[in-house]
Amino acid sequence: MAFPDGTADFRSDTVTQPTAQMRAAMAAAVVGDDAYGEDPTVNRLEEESAAAVGKAAALFVPSGTMANQLALWTLTDRGDDVLCSGRAHIRNAEMGAGAALSGVGFRPAGDQFGLITSSDVQSALAEAGTLLPPLGLLAFENTHYFSGGTVLPHELVADAAKAARDHDVAVYIDGARLWNAVVASGVDGSVHVEPADAISFCFSKGLGAPVGSVLCASSELISRARVQRKRLGGGMRQAGILAAAARIALADWERLADDHVLARRLGESIAERFPDAVDLAAVTTNMVMVTEGQLPFEPGALMETLASNGLKVGYVATGVLRFTIHRDVDTRDVDRVLAVIDSMASAG
Repeated sequence: MAFPDGTADFRSDTVTQPTAQMRAAMAAAVVGDDAYGEDPTVNRLEEESAAAVGKAAALFVPSGTMANQLALWTLTDRGDDVLCSGRAHIRNAEMGAGAALSGVGFRPAGDQFGLITSSDVQSALAEAGTLLPPLGLLAFENTHYFSGGTVLPHELVADAAKAARDHDVAVYIDGARLWNAVVASGVDGSVHVEPADAISFCFSKGLGAPVGSVLCASSELISRARVQRKRLGGGMRQAGILAAAARIALADWERLADDHVLARRLGESIAERFPDAVDLAAVTTNMVMVTEGQLPFEPGALMETLASNGLKVGYVATGVLRFTIHRDVDTRDVDRVLAVIDSMASAG
């Protein structure tokens, strides 16, 4: 469903508006001072989040970036390397925070879809500790943002994680869109994250809440992360107003299946028109990547024409458009996109 002004925004699943149920829960939330651990709604959200992924404790934070940075701070030593995808969000899209705050470097590994194998881990371990820095952390991202929301198979993640932990290297999963991976794979969230020392996921992406992420781990690690959250300004006081919406979002994670179905429809419809523009094998969750050079339009023309028709889309890389499906776009909005594409193709 388009926004009230008629705009349909496909740029990201972060653009969703809180639902009426979320707004009601926010208005009615019982709150306290979370910096003192006294906000009952935050406490309840943290308990539910930890239970959902089979971890002992959780910490509510304002953003996925803060969750990632708390994980780096608690799981690494200064000077360590973090083994991660070359296209990982934690490496590329957080303003160099890992280096600035935790003093870590990032060693790229794996394929374009974010999968790091046990062989990749073994190779990195063999190189570490001489001229190269010691390896302190293996970090996965599931789903993998820059490849278009692809799902990492949990068996291969577990295999690589074992190789790391056998050499006392910690494991972290940036699960910003973890519940998309759960829906797409049919594998329980606790199974996806079992190999990890810590896991985060976002409430403010496909789940649709206005603000918030959570870091889940052992009670000891979360206690340490709570200290660093305070240092970073993440003590949000009466944060139960935000946590109330996040609780509604988490309880409704199964609706993400609808987003996946609609993304598939959009991907297949574009591929029917321009077969080389969309890799349908990569359309596994809520994102559709469109290679602009395989369209019969000038670079930038599709984005500009869509925008003039009240349809927003963004680039995820040079020449690659990403359409992201979420609760605030529907079949009618996808039909509007296809109508623009057809109109441009016929005019060309």
